[in-house]
Amino acid sequence: MKKWSLITILLTVLLVLAACGSKEESTTEAKNSSGNEESKEVTVKHELGETKVKQNPEKVVVFDFGVLDTLDELGVEVAGVPQATIPPYLEKYSSSDYTNVGSLKEADFEAISSMKPDVIFISARQSEMYEEFAKIAPTVYVQTDYTNYMESFTNNMETIAEIFDKEDEMKKELEDVQAEVDSIKEKTGGLDSKVLILMGNEGEVSAYGPGSRFGILHDVFGFKPSDENIEESTHGQNVTFEYVLEQNPDVLFVIDRDAAFDPNASVKDSIENELVQKTNAYKKEKIVYLNGGPWYLSGGGLQSMKQMVEDAKAGL
Repeated sequence: MKKWSLITILLTVLLVLAACGSKEESTTEAKNSSGNEESKEVTVKHELGETKVKQNPEKVVVFDFGVLDTLDELGVEVAGVPQATIPPYLEKYSSSDYTNVGSLKEADFEAISSMKPDVIFISARQSEMYEEFAKIAPTVYVQTDYTNYMESFTNNMETIAEIFDKEDEMKKELEDVQAEVDSIKEKTGGLDSKVLILMGNEGEVSAYGPGSRFGILHDVFGFKPSDENIEESTHGQNVTFEYVLEQNPDVLFVIDRDAAFDPNASVKDSIENELVQKTNAYKKEKIVYLNGGPWYLSGGGLQSMKQMVEDAKAGL
């Protein structure tokens, strides 16, 4: 009987140990599985190269305000921004809660390096510094193709959504934006109104046409340009107010660059001079002022795109 009791005890101990071992193995597998999930990478191909970024990076540095306004809309936290120039509608990022990483054209690489970021987003203004950024952390170059705006915008938004695991949310956002765009195009398709786009800057004006930096109003929203031959340039074609009167637009869109840097500034007084007051746009009260923050500093973002939609509606 003692012999059988001893065997029973030994079998019981072995069964307990086997169960514990199985439990530990399962726990290890779960940890490994979890670890693999946490280390998932997203490969981003862009004009300056190919970047591998871990999904849901925690410490994010953003030099492109279009990306910043998109992350803000999606509720994604960022750690560092260039605080020298921030659009007024993103003013909260000027606070000490965020690390100041310099300006759009002069990055503070020492501050960035000390942060040990998981990812850095840059755009055209920082493109020449790409290699220096890439030495610090995975760097994603984001560019908006003005000649193919919607495809470029959509690709950028989907890339950001994939990096931060916000694909379902972004899909809904993009569907809503496209629905608004289609609605506006349907209306502009039946209009004969001639449209001119100007940017006001400290009393001076430049014009933009199809395929230009602000050509989205023509190329995407469908407004007919008053001048088909405006020079395609990032800074626009320098024009005079005599030119504006000569074009005599029915609708005048004005990007207020001054307001991009100072919410209390406005180009309205300089734009609505005696010559412009003779245009159809002025007489019909169809001068639409576009805030330079979303249009000039942070174009290509989710919030700025929504603002562009609303501004386009104002021109109908």
